[in-house]
Amino acid sequence: MPSFIPSTPQVIAQNVTELIGHTDLLRINSLSEITGCEILLKCEQQNPGGSIKDRAALQMVNDAIAANKLRSGMTIIEGTAGNTGIGLALIAKAYGFKMLAVMPKGQAKDKEKMIALHGAQLMLVDACPFADPNHFYHTAKRLAQENTNYWWADQFENMSNFKAHYSTTAVEIWQQTQGKIDALVSVAGTGGTIAGNSCYLSQQNPKLQTWLVDPYGSGIYAYLKTGKYQATGSSFTEGIGIMRSVENFRQAKINKAISLPDQDLVTISRELSQLDGILLGSSSALNVAGALYAAAKMGSGNTIVTFCCDLAERSYDKLYNSKFLIDRKIDTDHESLTSMYTRYQHEPQSAVVNVYQ
Repeated sequence: MPSFIPSTPQVIAQNVTELIGHTDLLRINSLSEITGCEILLKCEQQNPGGSIKDRAALQMVNDAIAANKLRSGMTIIEGTAGNTGIGLALIAKAYGFKMLAVMPKGQAKDKEKMIALHGAQLMLVDACPFADPNHFYHTAKRLAQENTNYWWADQFENMSNFKAHYSTTAVEIWQQTQGKIDALVSVAGTGGTIAGNSCYLSQQNPKLQTWLVDPYGSGIYAYLKTGKYQATGSSFTEGIGIMRSVENFRQAKINKAISLPDQDLVTISRELSQLDGILLGSSSALNVAGALYAAAKMGSGNTIVTFCCDLAERSYDKLYNSKFLIDRKIDTDHESLTSMYTRYQHEPQSAVVNVYQ
């Protein structure tokens, strides 16, 4: 059992936003021992809003204030699947702004509650394809255009999203690994996380392999393979996967891409809970499954970093709901990590898209 290490005294934060960033990097012992790699988890659930989206939210707001686009008395508005809305709501309250989050129905109830608890207004709209003018993205954009007192964060196209990860998250990873990182594994929602981190880290280490892991039902994997956004299957993950080209994702330096089923993220979530005491949400579990896949294909001796994107309880109603999983025909009596690793080792190389930047 590891001994207790007292924390180093820190400067007292003067605002809750100063708690964003500087998250820990955690070795996943079970996967590291099975693979012979160092598989490391960036613990973004430690941010005060409970997710990696706090970083982008803070950067977008700070940059908008600096550019005089967001001024005292204005309302921040954003279309969001939840986590960015929570981050913006937290920052809006801390800075004295109002906040309106436009969210599609069917997301985790915990996300809705957290947005409200941070004092923001929540507008729920019917889930619909992006081409529909009533999509949550278009709704937020339209409301911002109709109200001069609104500032639209526009997380998909706003390059402050990319900047947040290029200038903070990636720098932390480089420092925490002491410059020893062979692969970065990440899902993509807006693309800001994978783009900002892959750009900075590949500049430091040109041999870095960046692996994108896509859930079934998203079109990124198909886009990187064929040049067209085409979805295959479906996934219960929230806030990840893109079916269109967006500015933040276009900056990503991706080398490999894979697509994994919900069954694998369920397996990973249960195994890490039992073996490591690590609780993962759905996007985080997909990240970790992707890291295991990368290790299976790259071989032992590599250092692989991925992200715990948010708090596990935000996935409780789906990922940890036995009835929901049974209805989705997902096996809760799953395979072992060793079996999963072996299966990944034997998957054909054709399952991996090689992206040449």
